[in-house]
Amino acid sequence: MSNASIDSLIQSGTKLYLDSIDPQLVEQNLAWGAVGATSNPIIVAGLIKSGRFDEQLDSLLKSDRPDADIAWEITDQLVRQAQEAFLPVWEASGGNAGWVSFELDPLIEDPELNLPHADRVEQYIELGQKWSAGHANRMIKVPATAAGLDCLSTLSAKGVTLNVTLVFTMDQYVQARDNVWAGAQQRANLEQFKSVYSIFVSRVDQYTAQHATGLSGTAQGQVGIANAKQIWAANQDFWSGHATRLQQEIIFASTGTKDPSDPPAKYVAALAGSDIQTNPPATNAAVADSSLEFASQVDVPTSPDILNNISQHVDFSHLHQTLMSEGVAKFVAPQQQLLETIGSKRRELTTS
Repeated sequence: MSNASIDSLIQSGTKLYLDSIDPQLVEQNLAWGAVGATSNPIIVAGLIKSGRFDEQLDSLLKSDRPDADIAWEITDQLVRQAQEAFLPVWEASGGNAGWVSFELDPLIEDPELNLPHADRVEQYIELGQKWSAGHANRMIKVPATAAGLDCLSTLSAKGVTLNVTLVFTMDQYVQARDNVWAGAQQRANLEQFKSVYSIFVSRVDQYTAQHATGLSGTAQGQVGIANAKQIWAANQDFWSGHATRLQQEIIFASTGTKDPSDPPAKYVAALAGSDIQTNPPATNAAVADSSLEFASQVDVPTSPDILNNISQHVDFSHLHQTLMSEGVAKFVAPQQQLLETIGSKRRELTTS
């Protein structure tokens, strides 16, 4: 059933995605008008811990395959279920929406494994082709690390639909976009070419609260929004000169608020109006429970005073280094947690 507040967000021009592949949440968010979803190891681990998929998992564990293989098999199955739910959206939109993102192995970036750069690139290329093969509406999620960026041209050339994630700065976005576009131009045609770039928003404001304390009261807490708007505008400008059948879009990610004093819809409202918001389930639920009406804001420029204050007090090079270091840690740890969860379930289910 539709919801008035979410309807107004969608009417503003936003494509609503769900940051989960929980079948129950997918069903609810589809009813609200969501047109896509994304997955990650935290989500998969949480679903397994819930016990709702024990039967599905038990049949996999009986094969006596390694925990890592089981983790990827159950992830694939859960993403496939979400893809089936969103496939009618994909078909109706001609491939412009209805996508579900599948995250490649985060352990490629594990600092403890310390794989050589070339090996990381090779693994991304191999796994990107493996997990995308045969899927109409699956996006392959690749982080904007050094190795992730260097694999994009090859994957794009091979027809893989890409979601470049962990993007914090304009420099990262430009390199990712240019690499994806360079690969796309090697295809026989661009009919099925689709790419998205996931800009993390609230984590930027977490950074400035700690590392940019000289910001004015009006600028503090607004850097994530200002940064995302600038990257969105750059994306609009680039693709207006490189027209493709499908839209090449920004995903506004990390849209859940971290500061308890912020309203739950702070980032949802500020970035309403275009492209995609991949919102946590709690954020979508908070919007649905509100009486808010949304209007397009993403194309409203940030005030020059705030932009000047940001340029004076935010070191974007340090921001990039800090947030990528934290981001890789948050990328790797959940996969390790997922493997531990599989091991725990193996012991639980095989001894019961």
